[in-house]
Amino acid sequence: LLEPVFTASLMENDAYDRIGDEPPNYEETAFGHDTLDRVPNIDFYRNAGSVSGNRAVRPSLQELHDVFQKVSVWYVCLNILGGVMLFIRLSWVFGQGRRGLGIVVIALSCVVTTVTGLSMSAICTNGVVRGGGAYYLISRSLGPEFGGSIGLIFAFANAVAVAMYVVGFAETVVDLLKENNAIMIDELNDIRIIGCISVVLLLGISVAGMEWEAKAQIGLLIILLVAIVNVFVGTGIPASTDKKSKGFFNYDAKIFMENLPPDFRDGETFFSVFAIFFPAATGILAGANISGDLKDPQDALPKGTLLAILITGVTYLGVALCVSATVVRDATGNINDTIATGMDMFCNGTNTAACEQGWNFSSCEVSSCKFGSMNNFQVMTMVSGFGPLITAGTFSATLSSALASLVSAPKVFQALCKDNIYTALKFFAKGHGKNNEPIRGYVLTFIIAVAFIIIADLNVIAPIISNFFLASYALINFSCFHASYAKSPGWRPAYRYYNMWLSLFGAVLCCGVMFVINWWAALLTYAIEIFLYVYVTVKKPNVNWGSSTQAVTFVSAVNNALSLTGVEDHVKNFRPQCMVLTGAPKNRPALLDLAHCFTKNYGLCLTCEVFVGPRTETLTDVNAEMEKNQMWLNKKKRKAFYAAVACDSFRQGTENLMQASGLGRLKPNILMMGFKKDWRTADTAGVQSYVGVLHDAFDFEYGTVVLRMNQGLDISHIIKAQEEMEREAQEQKDLEKEELAEENKGKSIFRKSRNLSTQGLTSRVTTPQSPQVVVVNERLVSTSTQFQRKQGKGTIDVWWMFDDGGLTLLLPYILTTRKKFKDCKMRIFIAGQPGRVEQDRHEMKSLLEKFRIKYADIHVIDDITQNPNSNSWKMFEDMIEPFRLHEGSKSTTLAEALRKDNPWKISDAELDTFEEKTNLQVRLNELLQENSRAANLIIVSMPIARLGSVSDHLYMAWLDILTKNLPPTMLIRGNHKSVLTFYS
Repeated sequence: LLEPVFTASLMENDAYDRIGDEPPNYEETAFGHDTLDRVPNIDFYRNAGSVSGNRAVRPSLQELHDVFQKVSVWYVCLNILGGVMLFIRLSWVFGQGRRGLGIVVIALSCVVTTVTGLSMSAICTNGVVRGGGAYYLISRSLGPEFGGSIGLIFAFANAVAVAMYVVGFAETVVDLLKENNAIMIDELNDIRIIGCISVVLLLGISVAGMEWEAKAQIGLLIILLVAIVNVFVGTGIPASTDKKSKGFFNYDAKIFMENLPPDFRDGETFFSVFAIFFPAATGILAGANISGDLKDPQDALPKGTLLAILITGVTYLGVALCVSATVVRDATGNINDTIATGMDMFCNGTNTAACEQGWNFSSCEVSSCKFGSMNNFQVMTMVSGFGPLITAGTFSATLSSALASLVSAPKVFQALCKDNIYTALKFFAKGHGKNNEPIRGYVLTFIIAVAFIIIADLNVIAPIISNFFLASYALINFSCFHASYAKSPGWRPAYRYYNMWLSLFGAVLCCGVMFVINWWAALLTYAIEIFLYVYVTVKKPNVNWGSSTQAVTFVSAVNNALSLTGVEDHVKNFRPQCMVLTGAPKNRPALLDLAHCFTKNYGLCLTCEVFVGPRTETLTDVNAEMEKNQMWLNKKKRKAFYAAVACDSFRQGTENLMQASGLGRLKPNILMMGFKKDWRTADTAGVQSYVGVLHDAFDFEYGTVVLRMNQGLDISHIIKAQEEMEREAQEQKDLEKEELAEENKGKSIFRKSRNLSTQGLTSRVTTPQSPQVVVVNERLVSTSTQFQRKQGKGTIDVWWMFDDGGLTLLLPYILTTRKKFKDCKMRIFIAGQPGRVEQDRHEMKSLLEKFRIKYADIHVIDDITQNPNSNSWKMFEDMIEPFRLHEGSKSTTLAEALRKDNPWKISDAELDTFEEKTNLQVRLNELLQENSRAANLIIVSMPIARLGSVSDHLYMAWLDILTKNLPPTMLIRGNHKSVLTFYS
């Protein structure tokens, strides 16, 4: 047991090669033992920044020469035994609960700490453990939300523990002052004065560094061990008359049996006694709290902690049983309270054992007595072989635990602040000196400790700490259970002696004990935890620790996705799940914003990009853009995923996306894309590819949405120009810094060349654009963010020309439920027949009411079949003129040759065949100009081109003429499966 289990190097070498706050890297060398020393290596002799290899840094002479400070299993023992309970409250615990329930109190504490120790051992052997104690274990296991909330509570609990231990020390000193009639003011204020002076001295030791703290702990440990041995030795020394008058009679079976049943006094109960005793067991995290200073925490923490729990549990139980077998519960301390020989036959009542020993303590039944096992510190002094050793042991126990807590609290708090989970606390992350001591944390802990020392009542402070520590233990146990339950491949603890259900039992046990001890304090503790949890969740700190919460979320997502595959789609559960062809998401913000309004937090949204070109050239771009664009979506709070493919053509890539995207029922059902504004100037292959995507969407039974805005959707050229200007501006700024540095060195020759370079760069950055270009770009940027702003009062005009299953009606309805569009009213436009306008309006009104869709008005258009006016038709003819064959005015042979050479062009026969449909598109545009010119958004049923019959350019002309010179317009065509129902 004396072999050190924890070994800590408390030195720091900033030049030594390590990552973050990892401990120094010990290696087993040819010399046959682990050492910091290194064998000769070429890497030690490289220059910094060498291109031929990384430079290694040999350990410093100070690291090799200085003596290592060692922290053994006894460090944890010291923090468990070194509390106020062993010498100040243990006899009181057994006096209240007597031997039976006293054993249960210790056993319950050991059960809680043992289960927690097993869980902690599993967690800390599942990877490198760094500084931060319980906070580090919980945060890296359950994530920053749980870790951040418990980190503050745990650090605060350690700070309050300082006050508890110091108050225990002060109580002992005051008892000595009282015995010698040396009270300064009164008992309460003397405890406050002595406590404040003590914590100042402890703060000085802590600030001096871990070396001094470790040295102080070793000395205190020796004193404590001697004091404990002194107790066991003292119980075997024959009792003097004075000790008998105070209730000590050496070992006696009758005393042992008399102390068996409970006899709670002063309103105490089992759990109130447990609450006061439990802080005695909270030292199990002492090793974890200094894990950043340990050589091999993975090996040391399980062994040291569990062995310490065993040793301290046996010690507590041994001391308690010795006291229970030798000391009666009440005694007067009067040496004249003896019973004459032969009078012991009249012994009865609660003091039978003392009576049979010849002492009459019956007066204690009427009024409380000064001596006996109920009187804390005095009984331990009386039982021991040498009283002053108990005093010294009490001093060492309380001061050592106070010192450990004073060191632990700032280190845990510093680890929390370093992770920047609470940005307001970043101030406390800074360390000082070679050991990165948290001086600011020490001062804060000191202030908290002094505030609780003012209470000056150990029985009040202890239950507060019990609640906080039990909450921490509950989360450590739950962390182990959660990680095991998630069955993540990354959960591979080297320590195998744990069980996930035992950990869950430990978590439930801790929570249950919290509420039994003090239900309102437990509720307050969890209210604070929940508040901090919600705060961290909302703030979303930029950390990723691979927590079990992520693993469970993944497992739940997979299970939910699988469960959905066994359920058939139902029209009542239909929701838009959009595949949006944005390219890079930031390139077409208006398209993304509108899609996000449809899906929000309730549907799937995929932003997709197709990289066109040879796979060997585009694959690198695909991999580079994946994470970058997903992070952009997260930053902009867009609930969407990014997907990209590399293909030889845009159509093929989109086809791949439509076929392969999604997971089970979680797959897109709507394709959203922007209108191809440059179709008249684009090459034929580009137009064919675009129209081909629409045909593919219809073939794969996707609902299809095409958005057109007059200014266009693509702002990639503006973003690229801005990024280039920012890059060049940064280069200019860097050059100016270099120039300033050169000026400080007085190198005028280089200053001149830098000036020339800076002038050239400035001219590039500040090159003015033409006023026309600036105006166009400003309008485009303003238009692109239109759907990010709240829409003013206006209308969403829905031209529901064809029944497509209801998608043309459902999407605008969804928009009206969003905050940005809540002030917009829906107007419905339908085609009607002359002479039955009112009947058509009534039928549509009845249908909308059955669908429970609110609307402002219904307009029936009964002149939709009229021919368009000449100006509109002329506009359409000019639009298609470059793409016509005009074969009717040519000979048959020439016409055949033209059709063969230009199969994609619009033939006269095609125009004749689809004359009515063409007239409809032109006429609809006139009606849209007439009725919806002032609308916030226009929704129109998308015309469908019959595959193989309508040429690509004619179809593009239909879409173009239909939506020309209008407010933002969406062409929608559902897959002709119902998405609306009026059945319940």
